[in-house]
Amino acid sequence: MSDFDKLFKRLDLLLDRVEKIVPANTKEQTEPGFSAYRWVAGSLVGIPRFDQVDKNELLHLERQQNLLFRNTTQFLDGKTANNALLWGARGTGKSSLIKAQLTEYPDRGLCIVEIPKSATGELFEIIRALASDGRKFIVYLDDLSFEANDDSYKALKACLEGSLQPQPDNIIIYATSNRRHLMPESMQDNLDSTMVDGQLHPSDSIEEKISLSDRFGLWLSFHPFTQDQYLAVVEQTLQARGLDLSEDAHLEAVRFATQRGSRSGRIAVQFGAYWESLL
Repeated sequence: MSDFDKLFKRLDLLLDRVEKIVPANTKEQTEPGFSAYRWVAGSLVGIPRFDQVDKNELLHLERQQNLLFRNTTQFLDGKTANNALLWGARGTGKSSLIKAQLTEYPDRGLCIVEIPKSATGELFEIIRALASDGRKFIVYLDDLSFEANDDSYKALKACLEGSLQPQPDNIIIYATSNRRHLMPESMQDNLDSTMVDGQLHPSDSIEEKISLSDRFGLWLSFHPFTQDQYLAVVEQTLQARGLDLSEDAHLEAVRFATQRGSRSGRIAVQFGAYWESLL
């Protein structure tokens, strides 16, 4: 082996050692032409035509809407803002309210990155990739919940608070869930609680479950619609389709919701499509 061959071999060995010490550049290219992204297989994928939601079409959510938009405005203004958990009944507008953030702030450089539940364990990598981008990002976790034997919630818990790596100023986390505490709650958790000097001490499992949702600074609750609220959304949906809420449509809408055991904005929109198909 010549001296040059020996030199190149030593250089290769040296480079291998350096690569182990210095991590590779993980900066993710976020194309400026997009404002909506999805995290897929370790990379950001732009969404050319995202679901545009007009906040004015979201009925009976005035309180939740005001609080969330105020929080987003503070975030965009560089002021202190909270990570938000939107929890409650299915189909009541939690996801739509988050999507409406993009429509409301088209000129503020706001972006939303949708993260599937399966990628929750990659949150540190995702946040590191977004931190170097000059725009503002909402990390959007939809329909979030964890089973008792699922440890991926720990990555979310650390990202919200508790990690040595602080949450960057250009990133905020909005999550939706049907569960208030994101994790299943069992009767055994209550039975494991103890009384000490006349004071109730929750079990360790309860403390662990509550500690995750507690790290969201803003909680917004969503409750099932009353029948009048449901019918108001039905009427709005039919009008958008050029139809009226006739007496027949009224009766059929009530029956439609009863069959599904739920009254919500989602059911109202589904009824609109169903009713139009009958005409």
